[in-house]
Amino acid sequence: MKGVLYGVGVGPGDPELLTLKAARLIRECDVIAVPHKEKDKCFALRIAAGAVPEIDEKPILEIDMPMTRDMAVREKAYEAGAGKLAAELEAGRTVVFLTLGDPTVYSTYGYLHERLAALGYDARLVPGVTSFCAAAAALGVPLCEDAEELHVIPGGRKNAGETLGYPGSKVFMKGSVPELVEAARKENVTLRCAENCGTEDEKLYRDTKEIPGDPGYYTVIIAKEDKK
Repeated sequence: MKGVLYGVGVGPGDPELLTLKAARLIRECDVIAVPHKEKDKCFALRIAAGAVPEIDEKPILEIDMPMTRDMAVREKAYEAGAGKLAAELEAGRTVVFLTLGDPTVYSTYGYLHERLAALGYDARLVPGVTSFCAAAAALGVPLCEDAEELHVIPGGRKNAGETLGYPGSKVFMKGSVPELVEAARKENVTLRCAENCGTEDEKLYRDTKEIPGDPGYYTVIIAKEDKK
């Protein structure tokens, strides 16, 4: 009998935001897979270990997921990673793949999930707290009220500053911070920012002028439409 693969969201950084279902699956699974070629440097694994210490007793399968925009490099890595996971599933082992935030929101796990599901393996998604929901909570800002729209803008989007004119609330994930700050000043839009949300290094900025020019990689910016 083949094993089951779970893509498990571990949240943005605070181990206390790990869901009960995620914790249970981590305890019950046969193998933990991590999106890193060196498990000791895997942020998602550190988060999970903070909530489920028993994870240290599990075998760890390292899946290299290079952070690059070179699609050829990425595709090669995805194929290799899917192959490693398939081998575990063929052996009848249940695998939990840890991923930051939620596995359905800009998660590299999705590329592996789609490949394995297409091959007929039992692959399931387990939701986690998203970074932008955690950031909004830390900043004390409701993301959506009444009929407000919510726009999630991915990092690397060209001319991200142009999206400040979208109605409702805008969330910028790992975007071009200097460009956004400059555009916000021109448009008289207030930006709020959370850096390393949920970790010991968390920094919160509640006004555009407070945001540094070079915040860390795990940075979320929120812009809300001014109420009339």
